[in-house]
Amino acid sequence: MSLFPFADYWWFYGAFTLFVLALLALDLGVFHRKAHAVAFREAATWSVIWVALALAFNYGFYRYALWKFADDPRLAAAGVDAAASARQVGLEFLTGYIIEKSLSVDNIFVFVIVFGFFAVPAAYQHRILFYGILGALVFRSIFIAVGSVLMQYHWIIWLFGGFLVLTGLKMLFAPEKPMEPDRNPVIRLFRKMVPVTGDLHGQRFFVRLKGAWHATPLFLALLFIELTDIIFAVDSVPAIFAITKEPLIVYTSNVFAILGLRALYFLLAGRSSRSTC
Repeated sequence: MSLFPFADYWWFYGAFTLFVLALLALDLGVFHRKAHAVAFREAATWSVIWVALALAFNYGFYRYALWKFADDPRLAAAGVDAAASARQVGLEFLTGYIIEKSLSVDNIFVFVIVFGFFAVPAAYQHRILFYGILGALVFRSIFIAVGSVLMQYHWIIWLFGGFLVLTGLKMLFAPEKPMEPDRNPVIRLFRKMVPVTGDLHGQRFFVRLKGAWHATPLFLALLFIELTDIIFAVDSVPAIFAITKEPLIVYTSNVFAILGLRALYFLLAGRSSRSTC
């Protein structure tokens, strides 16, 4: 029995999504309206803010579950302890958030490689990551929705578990290969279909030259980041479904972990630059 059936909690999904979109609009439209390099202090402040928001939501979610479960006739008829279920919900969100936060560290190394390969100035990196995170939220939502449907079949759990084990073994024993974004098949196909400029044109992703639209290196960097996030999501989403079978918890914990990814990147990048000085 699902504690948060979509038919009863669709409004929660909608309200949470609108809240996240409002945060993103405030981030890009107010605090980062003007392109600039994110300093260490600014990144540290935003890192604290995103973690604090996640923890505040965790506590609020627990209190809401405690209140809601106490008046839920379905749980009462099934003999489910409301207080214990609420504590379990809060613990599952926190565990999922920590797991996703840990797994997302891989994305940070991809950011470093991609920005270096395409020579993206520090002032434009936040813009790319903003739209990269926005795209990641969309794809994660799709994966979570598909996963919630598949999780109704018990054998899918064993399939996901086996996939995670094989992925871990591959990472452990497979020889390391340097990441070459320009040799990615999707990037190569995109270059054949859409002309790409060799130079940057400010913070624009597309520019019109000689009557034709051209993509800029900034868009290639964004495209590659989106592709790698899809690959990482194939591992991380099943990992959280191993913790909880509630899609609402998987969705909210994923979103909060992804929201703080940009600030974490700039925090580590700023720390690295300080160490080299």
